[in-house]
Amino acid sequence: MGKLILAINVSLDGFADHTVAVAADDEMHKFYSRLLDTTAIALMGRITYELMAGYWPHAHEDPAITPGVLDFAEKYNTVRKIVFSRTMSSVDWTNTTIVRENMIETISDLKRQTDGNISIGGISLAQDCMRNLLIDEYYLAVHPIIAGTGRLLFDQMNEPINLRLVDTEVFSSGVVVLHYLSANGDLL
Repeated sequence: MGKLILAINVSLDGFADHTVAVAADDEMHKFYSRLLDTTAIALMGRITYELMAGYWPHAHEDPAITPGVLDFAEKYNTVRKIVFSRTMSSVDWTNTTIVRENMIETISDLKRQTDGNISIGGISLAQDCMRNLLIDEYYLAVHPIIAGTGRLLFDQMNEPINLRLVDTEVFSSGVVVLHYLSANGDLL
């Protein structure tokens, strides 16, 4: 059975959209690359797909690419990707498919049928999964910035979600990664 994992960058005040200036350095990419080593499927919404597909398939062409970023790109480009979208008609990124309906049911089925981890990308998708208690592990990469604006990761939650801190990692940029297990399921 697969574990559903949310690994996301957030500001100190909880904003998680990509308008927030975060440390996208080699150290961060190496961290996310390590998570991809155990990822069987990457889930994302349309907005995240458009953002990621605009760069990662062609990242190797960037003359300034670092080894850590290149390693992440190679892994991310080969992992199976599912985009949840009712409006997209096609995708052109390798190993990517579109799912148009029954998102929560599809994710629940994927968890039962998948041996590796399943990662989530995107705020709306993550929020829907949190509200349905589907997320098994959280990696919150807290960046040393107070954004003051953007999309809040934990906005409009219906109920508290109990978590247990199991690890922390501090990067030279000041980013602190908090690794939590969810109280749902048998993970605690």
